[in-house]
Amino acid sequence: MARRAAGRGPRAPRHGPAPDPGLAVNLPILNPLHRAAGARFADSEPPLLLTYGSVPDEYRAGTEGALLLDETDRGRVVVRGGERAEFLHRMLANDVRGLPAGGGNRNLLLTPKGKVRFVFDLAVEPDRVLLSTPPGQAAPLAEALEMYHFSEDVELVDGSEDHAPLALVGPRAGALLDAVLGIDPPTELHATVAARFEDQPVDVVALPVAGSPGFRVDGGPRLAERLWRALVAAGATPGGRVVRDILRVEACAADPVVDVDDTIYPQEARLEGAFHLEKGCYVGQEVVAKIDTYGGLNKRLVALRLSHDDPVAPGTRLVLVEDGEERDLGVVTSWAYSFALDTGLCLAYVKRKHQTPGHEFRLAGSAGTATVVEVPVRAGALALTGEPE
Repeated sequence: MARRAAGRGPRAPRHGPAPDPGLAVNLPILNPLHRAAGARFADSEPPLLLTYGSVPDEYRAGTEGALLLDETDRGRVVVRGGERAEFLHRMLANDVRGLPAGGGNRNLLLTPKGKVRFVFDLAVEPDRVLLSTPPGQAAPLAEALEMYHFSEDVELVDGSEDHAPLALVGPRAGALLDAVLGIDPPTELHATVAARFEDQPVDVVALPVAGSPGFRVDGGPRLAERLWRALVAAGATPGGRVVRDILRVEACAADPVVDVDDTIYPQEARLEGAFHLEKGCYVGQEVVAKIDTYGGLNKRLVALRLSHDDPVAPGTRLVLVEDGEERDLGVVTSWAYSFALDTGLCLAYVKRKHQTPGHEFRLAGSAGTATVVEVPVRAGALALTGEPE
């Protein structure tokens, strides 16, 4: 099944890797199904699923029921070889060697200066390690790791063609998986349970979805459409990017593409759960450990309530007027309309000493204001790491 296309869809803002026009990405293979159901798409290439029509209903499913999201455009690096665990343990920011088969974690490849190059989900199988990446990042991640590969018994392969996951989030997500797959879903984050659907293997991994506990279900491209239909028939509500952004912005959960790039330290993006401070040396480890020991982060990702519900463009500056002079104290990376607050809400990197709730800024180029709020702003979201400074 051909799934490759040039480009990465809508252009990422400043705080996200700029799309490479020649980069091969997986096509979302369920787009014909979504179009037939009347879903709305952004004018982008590849087309981006926005909503199935009722964002309030999709939001209600994500907070009270079960919301189904298409992730069939994600990439995957497959790592094999007798020294795969040792090699990855030395390169990546989080533990690898100590994980059992069926275990996993959120993980990072950092720059030597301790800043974020790649964010991905790692899963350990008996004979291989799988790295699930945002769309278009599998080949660059494999290439980056290959730069450190010398004589170790390790093979790095782009296995995106066989990766076609769906995501479920909401308090009824586990019950739906039980109904469709006949399993007790994993309860520990990043644990994987093997299931079967139509007598074919399916992997179910528990992991954060849009800032809440959720699941990723992967039976490969051949099962993706039938799994989608079965989950919808069991009661899942299909949704798109709009509701996903609302949920994750309300949770203050950084999008690895939109909110994170190689100018960001992991602590600035609240990615403390994706690195390990006691596993030994890895790329960028000294800088990450120094920040943890001595603090002094210049900025951190926070959520800000807006004085209006108009969209705010990524890259919009947050300014504070003091003694007649404007001080540039932050930059917006994500925006969404918040149902919990009934107004606009944005994520932004804000400089230290201005990150605590109640700090108010003016949006550069407008009369609108943005005020730092307690996060997460909705019930059911995962607890956040990192304290404001």
